[in-house]
Amino acid sequence: MRPDRPADRIRTVKITDHYLMSPQGSVLIEMGNTKVICTASVEEATAKHLTGTGKGWVTAEYSMLPGSTATRKKREKGKPDGRSVEIQRLIGRALRSVVDMEKLGERTIWIDCDVIQADGGTRTASVTGAYVAMVQAMRWMKSQGLIEEIPVTAMVAAVSVGIVEDECLLDLCYEEDSHAMVDMNVIMTDKGEYIEVQGTGEESPFSAEQLSDLLKLAQKGCMQLHEIQKQLLQE
Repeated sequence: MRPDRPADRIRTVKITDHYLMSPQGSVLIEMGNTKVICTASVEEATAKHLTGTGKGWVTAEYSMLPGSTATRKKREKGKPDGRSVEIQRLIGRALRSVVDMEKLGERTIWIDCDVIQADGGTRTASVTGAYVAMVQAMRWMKSQGLIEEIPVTAMVAAVSVGIVEDECLLDLCYEEDSHAMVDMNVIMTDKGEYIEVQGTGEESPFSAEQLSDLLKLAQKGCMQLHEIQKQLLQE
């Protein structure tokens, strides 16, 4: 048993909106001891491959600050490392899946996720926080008359699940993640649809029954995160 919570409960979550004054959208998301600043900035130009199509673009960048981990992480200079590239592509894919690019117009929303403290689940926290920041930026665009409506089709949240010492756990901290037999990240909409599932048998294969149990846990966690997002955005 976990010392701090049941196996099927997410960590304490806090999302502080309008965290920074300059970006059109910004939040600080805290999931347990993991803390990520997510910002959304609007650029009046779309991606090169979409120029002239009337469609916009959503893209993301992700990084971990040097003091975010117990051992100082080297500051990324120039090209980001492979892990950062993989995560920022994941964030971008997840958000684009629920955006109507034609209603966005030929603009780009830049999402920046900067991890200031890491204790597991940084990519999933980034996705969850980035969605809120993106909607904030879209609301700003609407207030400025740049768009007529908020061009999203669903909400997006993400959570980690895994098997640690033969037990299925929801929302793993770093200690749990580092000892997980199976590690999985799940991104879902508030309609219960999957956007992306990343799962690996780190130490051993896992069964269809275990996969089903993990997906049920992930759905429970994502629905809880959607409620937090919804409440914040309604306020």
